[in-house]
Amino acid sequence: MIDEGPELPDDAPIQEARVWQGNGWTARVIKNEDDEGWAVAMIKDGEPEPALVGPWTMGRDKKNPKPLDTNAFNTLVKTASEVLRRHEQQLHAQLHKSTVVATDEAVIKVTLDIIPDDDHPYAVLTAIDEMGEQLAQEKVAASFKLSPGSAAAWVESGFRAPR
Repeated sequence: MIDEGPELPDDAPIQEARVWQGNGWTARVIKNEDDEGWAVAMIKDGEPEPALVGPWTMGRDKKNPKPLDTNAFNTLVKTASEVLRRHEQQLHAQLHKSTVVATDEAVIKVTLDIIPDDDHPYAVLTAIDEMGEQLAQEKVAASFKLSPGSAAAWVESGFRAPR
């Protein structure tokens, strides 16, 4: 009988030369199909696609990849997390816009929140006063362009639905 060491639980993290798991991520060193080098793919647990794919360092023999290690993996997790965070910030900026309209009576914040429904996308235009109270809300086309001019026109019209 050969002793293979202690048996690891099924959910034990993998820490091998070309696959490393932990902190909700898997790093997988793969052959770079575009050239003779290697790449590393960072996949967030539960996601079908990698969040980041980048070049990976060749080992000393100039044929095989450098093995993954704790420091490299932690750096890759930090980088991939930052890529996802920036992507989320960009998506939020695309879907949520705001501007301010100053009238003789008040300063009104106008927001546009786009709802990216696959079948029927739309947006919600909202006017909020200086005290944070909602003055008006209107459903508009997802293609509505919020600008200082369009917001001012909506406020000046008494919050009638924009055309």
